[in-house]
Amino acid sequence: MKFEEITLAQDFDAATTQVIDALAEEGFGIITRIDMHDTFKAKLGVEFPPYTILGACNPQLALNAVSAAPEIGLLLPCNVTVEQSDGGTRVRIPDAQELLGGAGFSDAPELAELADDAGARLARVVAKLRG
Repeated sequence: MKFEEITLAQDFDAATTQVIDALAEEGFGIITRIDMHDTFKAKLGVEFPPYTILGACNPQLALNAVSAAPEIGLLLPCNVTVEQSDGGTRVRIPDAQELLGGAGFSDAPELAELADDAGARLARVVAKLRG
């Protein structure tokens, strides 16, 4: 799977807030948040560096995608990862073209248009994070 990777100089919490804000500016809300480090600690007793999976969703794009090809719901929401790393915080954002357009679920032409729209929005998020 293709994705963009950005390393931010901020600490994990500040970087997570920055990512959420940048996504919100492009119409994506966070509908799920999985703090893997907390889950690993609670369920396995394992210490793990901060690592969060943000389930980002643009409601209009999601509605259009699921209306065009209901099976595309298997790929929603769009997961963005934020992880503490040496020297900063690493962020990974998926390639919308691959996620929606190349998933092989459907030949619905609407999906290509949605992939273009989502891709442009996510590219602006990446550009904002890169500063």
